[in-house]
This record gives sequence, structure tokens and C-alpha cells, in this order.
Amino acid sequence: MFPDGRFVFNGEPLRCAFGRAGVNAHKQEGDHATPAGLLTLRRVLYRADRLPIPAAAVPREPLSPQDGWCDDVDHPNYNTRVTLPFDGRHEVLWRDDEIYDVIGVLGWNDAPVVRGAGSAIFLHVARRDLSPTEGCIALPKATLLLVLRAGLTSINVIP
Repeated sequence: MFPDGRFVFNGEPLRCAFGRAGVNAHKQEGDHATPAGLLTLRRVLYRADRLPIPAAAVPREPLSPQDGWCDDVDHPNYNTRVTLPFDGRHEVLWRDDEIYDVIGVLGWNDAPVVRGAGSAIFLHVARRDLSPTEGCIALPKATLLLVLRAGLTSINVIP
């Protein structure tokens, strides 16, 4: 992946969206940047009420309305999936729009978790206009499903 919004998969350039602050090799919580580096796809979460289980080379799990992700640097569950209601700051994964219909959980700041180094870095569905994300990587839904089906297991984000 390149910071100009190109995702090269199997030699083919595809359009994508990054964080509105671009790509940063020194990711910090709340900086709106996509982290640079090799990001391993850990698992895929999906809305079973909106689409069938997506094909993928990693474990897949359906989302529920109670799913969230902790982005509270002061909470012990920082950068982990949580059950709602939740007492710390968090992101809701069950959204009314389609951007979290498919979520590829990327291995960023998870082995080990370092407080403040960024959380909730996902590969998810892009908005129709490919507008920037909060720090994730987003692809059009059909493209996202295609790369998952083709066996995507990691993404190299190049600054």
C-alpha cells in the first residue's frame, strides 16, 4: 500500500483510503494516521445480517450489536474488542452505515499493547467517495471481499 491511496494486490493497483493524516511510521492514538509497516490480518469480523460469511484465510467471526473496541488509553482493555455497554471510551462496531459490514482486524499495537500507540486499526469497507478514515485502511466492499477471498494475510503499508 502506498500513501497516495494505492493498494497493490497481486500486481494490480487498486484504490483505497487511508487515515486523513496520511501514513505515519510513528502512529499515536488519535492522530488520524494509518500506521506504516507490515500489518498482519488477525481475523475478519462481519455483519451476518447483511452478508454471508466472507471467504478468508484467517478466522472469521460474526459481529453482534454488543461489539465494541476500546480506544481508551487509560483503560486496561485498551486496543481490544469489548462488549457493550462498556465503561471506557470505545468505538461501536455494529454501525448503521456499511463501513463495518466487513472488518479485517489488523495486527497493530497488539503484541504487546502499548498505551497510546494507536488502536482499532482495521481493514474495512470504504465510503463511496473513498474519503479518508480515522487511521484505518478502507477498500470498496467488492474489492475488500475479493482480496480476502484471494487469501490476503498481511498488508505492507509504505510511507
